[in-house]
Amino acid sequence: MIKSTRSRAIVIITFVLALLLTIVAIGLGSVHISIPDILKTLMNGREDGIFTTIVWDIRLPRVLLALIIGANIAISGALLQAVMGNPLADPGLTGVTSGAAAFVLLIMLAKPEYIQLVPVAAFVGGIIAASIVYALAWRKSGITPITIILSGVAVNALCGGIIGFLSIMYSDRLPSAVQWLNGSLAAKGHSALQMIYVYAIIGWILSIFAIRKANIIRLGDQVAVNLGENVTRIRIILSILAVFLAAISVAAIGMIGFVGLIVPHMARLLVGSDYKYMLPMSMAMGAILVLVADTVGRTLFAPLDIPAGIIMAIIGGPYFLYLMRKKAF
Repeated sequence: MIKSTRSRAIVIITFVLALLLTIVAIGLGSVHISIPDILKTLMNGREDGIFTTIVWDIRLPRVLLALIIGANIAISGALLQAVMGNPLADPGLTGVTSGAAAFVLLIMLAKPEYIQLVPVAAFVGGIIAASIVYALAWRKSGITPITIILSGVAVNALCGGIIGFLSIMYSDRLPSAVQWLNGSLAAKGHSALQMIYVYAIIGWILSIFAIRKANIIRLGDQVAVNLGENVTRIRIILSILAVFLAAISVAAIGMIGFVGLIVPHMARLLVGSDYKYMLPMSMAMGAILVLVADTVGRTLFAPLDIPAGIIMAIIGGPYFLYLMRKKAF
C-alpha cells in the first residue's frame, strides 16, 4: 500500500515537472519570454503581437511535438521490453526505428507524390524490421540480451544500407531529408503536430488497456498460460502497438535513439516493474527527456540548431555502455 502510494506520488510529480519544463522551454530561445508573458499569451489566445507569433506559431508546436514524440518512444520501449522479457529491447535496437526510417525515406526521395502515405510506410517498415529481429533472436529459452543485440545490429545494418543506397540514388533530393534523418524538430509546426497527435492519443489509450496484459506477460510464459492467457496473441498485439507508436514518431521527425531504452529502465528504478505505474512514468519521463534534448540543441549551440536525435545519441550511447558495464539487464 505504502509502495503504491509512493509510486503514484512520483508519477504525479513527474507529470507536474513535465508541465513546468514545457512552460520554461517555450520561453527559451533567441527571444527570451518570461513565464508571466508566456502564460498571458497562452490565456489571451491568438492576438496580434510578436509574442503571439513566437509562442503560438513557432515554439508551442515544437514543444508539444517533442513531448508527444518522447512519450510515444518511451511507451514503445516499455511495451517491447515486456513482450521480449528483456530490458534491452527498444525501438532502436530492435530495428523498428531504422525499418520505419528506410520506408519513409523511400517515399520522401523516390515517390514524393505519395508523401501523405508516410505514416503507413513507417508502420509497415517498423513491423517488417521488428518481425525479422524477433524471428532471429527467439530461442526455445526465450530472448537473451546477446541475441537481441546481434539481431538488431544485423537488421539495423541492412536498413542502414537501404538508407545509404537511397541517399546515393537520390542525392539531389537528400538535403531536404538530412534534418529528418537526424531526428530534428526544427521548422516543425502545426502541420506535423496535426499529423501525429490523433495517432498518438489512440496509441496512448490502447496502451492503457494493455497495462494488464503487459503485467501478465512480464511474469513469464508459464504463469501467463496458467492464468488462461494466449501468450502469442498478447505478444503480437503489444508488439504491433509498440511499433505503431514508434513508427508514427519516425514519420513525424525522423530517428531518435535510446529514449525507449533509457526511460523505461529509469522508470523501473523509480516506481518498480508494475506497468500500472511504470507505463505512465515512462510516458512522462520520455516527454521530458526529448523536450530537454531539443531545448538544449536549439539554445546551447545557438544560432546552430542541433537535432534532438544527435543530443540523444550523445546521452544514450554512454548510458547504454553503463548498463552493459553494470549488467543491469
